[in-house]
Amino acid sequence: MATKAGGDGKEPINEQVVANTYANMRTEMNQLYTKITELEMEVSEHSLVIGAIEPLDPSRRCYRMIGGVLVERTIKEVLPAVKRNKEGLEEVIARMHEALERKKKEITEFELKYKIRIRKADNDAEEGEKKEGTAQGVLVGPAGQ
Repeated sequence: MATKAGGDGKEPINEQVVANTYANMRTEMNQLYTKITELEMEVSEHSLVIGAIEPLDPSRRCYRMIGGVLVERTIKEVLPAVKRNKEGLEEVIARMHEALERKKKEITEFELKYKIRIRKADNDAEEGEKKEGTAQGVLVGPAGQ
């Protein structure tokens, strides 16, 4: 009975369980990628805001969205908060990159343990060879014009 549960490191009885576990791990990894990308976009937006308001007069009015409410503040009050938020986002991104690396390592170990190979990569290579002869190029005019 202990071998059926997979508790002593042997192959599980059902290949479907391995496939489902592997698919879940890949889904988690893709979710991490998506969240990291989303947060990196927010960091770039924060950078744009900082770049836009830094050279302005600190006593100038500006507006900031806080919890869905537009609040009037001065640049002197808003700029440090935006910088703190940006730094916080960068820290979160760094932690998520670490989690992503751990997940990649876990997936690699799982692939080695259960000898998982992805067929899709093999099929793409074969399709690439087939498509190579039918690929259409780009027409470019003469260089002298």
